[in-house]
Amino acid sequence: MTPLLRSAARAALVLLGFAIVGTGVLAYTYDITRPAITRNEDAARLKLISETLVPGSYDNNPLHDALLLPPHKLLGTTLPSHAWRARKAGAPAALVLEVTAPDGYSGDINMLVGIGADGRITGVRVVSHKETPGLGDYIDIAKSAWIRIFDGKALDNPASDGWKVKKDSGQFDYMAGATITPRAVVKAVHHALEYEAAHRSALYAPAPHPEITPGAQP
Repeated sequence: MTPLLRSAARAALVLLGFAIVGTGVLAYTYDITRPAITRNEDAARLKLISETLVPGSYDNNPLHDALLLPPHKLLGTTLPSHAWRARKAGAPAALVLEVTAPDGYSGDINMLVGIGADGRITGVRVVSHKETPGLGDYIDIAKSAWIRIFDGKALDNPASDGWKVKKDSGQFDYMAGATITPRAVVKAVHHALEYEAAHRSALYAPAPHPEITPGAQP
């Protein structure tokens, strides 16, 4: 082997050594920080879920009683989504569904919809959206109380034809000049209620629960 080749081989071995050590350090760092990251993510998720539930109405940790639901058009989902169950002394108290309004002004509006065991909405929160700043901000609880308009509503309150914004002869207020966003949210929340009503027995099945497969599209 010529001196040039020996030098190149040594350099390659040094680089390989650095790569192995670097990979090991990254793997070790990931392993020791992963539990803390997971705890922080769970805490943030639980906080958001709890905002859609009535305080004191449940005594379990909904994160530990979750279902993975197949995509369904009533949920507006194209990928599997979660349903978290809240219980009081083991009895069903409420359900929190991941819901998407696919027809927002600028795209998907992702939400959590809490529905009590009595079929009434316990809370709705927007998780993410791309609506126009200013016009779409009022669906964000941090900037407006508008989203609380759904609290206490149910499939029969209002009747089906009332689940529209007032501009469309429905019963829900909206911000002047911004009809598309609330129209999409109202429709998605109504569909979530329809989904819950259609699959209630499976959604509230006690653990260990059967696999939830209410994904067949009507």
